[in-house]
Amino acid sequence: MSRFSLQHRDAGSQARAGFLQTDRGTLETPVFMPVGTAATVKAVHQEELKKEIRAQVILGNTYHLYLRPGMEVIRAAGGLHKFMTWDRPILTDSGGYQVYSLSARRKLTAEGVSFQSHIDGSRHLFTPENVVDIQRGLGSDIMMALDECTPYPCSRKYAEDSLKLTNQWLERGIKRYLETEPLYGCHQIFVPISQGSLYEDLRRASTEFNIRFPSPVYAIGGLSVGEPEDELYRMVDVATGSMPEDSARYLMGVGTPGNLLECIGLGIDMFDCVLPTRNARHGILYTSEGIIHIRNQKWKDDFSPIDPNSPASTSKNHSKAYLRHLFMVSEILAAQIASIQNLSFYTALMREAREQILLNNFGPWKERILKIINNRL
Repeated sequence: MSRFSLQHRDAGSQARAGFLQTDRGTLETPVFMPVGTAATVKAVHQEELKKEIRAQVILGNTYHLYLRPGMEVIRAAGGLHKFMTWDRPILTDSGGYQVYSLSARRKLTAEGVSFQSHIDGSRHLFTPENVVDIQRGLGSDIMMALDECTPYPCSRKYAEDSLKLTNQWLERGIKRYLETEPLYGCHQIFVPISQGSLYEDLRRASTEFNIRFPSPVYAIGGLSVGEPEDELYRMVDVATGSMPEDSARYLMGVGTPGNLLECIGLGIDMFDCVLPTRNARHGILYTSEGIIHIRNQKWKDDFSPIDPNSPASTSKNHSKAYLRHLFMVSEILAAQIASIQNLSFYTALMREAREQILLNNFGPWKERILKIINNRL
């Protein structure tokens, strides 16, 4: 079975270090989950995820996997882990955010959300029940409830109606979860998601509703959708204030290295975001010395390592000049090296944050490190 245990809380902040136990491995928190949308983290091989990036867990996307390759293929393979040859934990989202992004192609009802595929226009329906069934078929270790991600800005009336729908869907999803069993012999955690847009009372009400259903993990959704950073932090603080100490707190879809550190200080334990790999493919690198736009002319003849302090050997063995050259000639290897750099930076940052929490030094360390990693070189 799965459980979360709180190991230590930083003396000067709400930052926490803990362990999330799953049947496929125990996660040390805080933890960042690389996004593997379609059964792959873009431009990165699974062995590199383990050895270079040292990823403890990755995220898969229910919407995309449901459409391609389809559930018949994944179930025939024996689940997502076997299909993609990954033996560590996987979290799958419910597809709700992807459907949210298809605003012109979807329709919300009490039953669920109907949508048109972005691939071929075919029509589909996600319900709280069949999203559980799909994630049972995927075999993920952590699966998310179907919710509606509210847009920004959002009227109070819309946020209230949306939250009511999300709560109804949660009750139905939990019922289906309790009625069904894992298909591949490993326990699956079912995670409720806090919504409520930027309205404090709705956020509190959502969180309080969710914790009626015991879970080792509770999530915060509907943020990082365009709101100012101070509003993001305010809502995180509101939500974590109502969450139990003995469960992990997962902030969905956030964000920059600075966002992660600020939210760790507010009590968040788990993160995912496409930013490190997306920016890597555009030549934006996060390094221990600051942010690098590798396409810039200044790196043309800089033969120093991409990041001398990176845990990834590719970043220590290749120069900035070489990586810039790969980008300028549109070589596929450019995206691979840059993605490994960014993801290894994110995961190393989480490991260091954990160490500083255990030393009761998270706050001073955070203020010092932010000045370095936010610097644009």
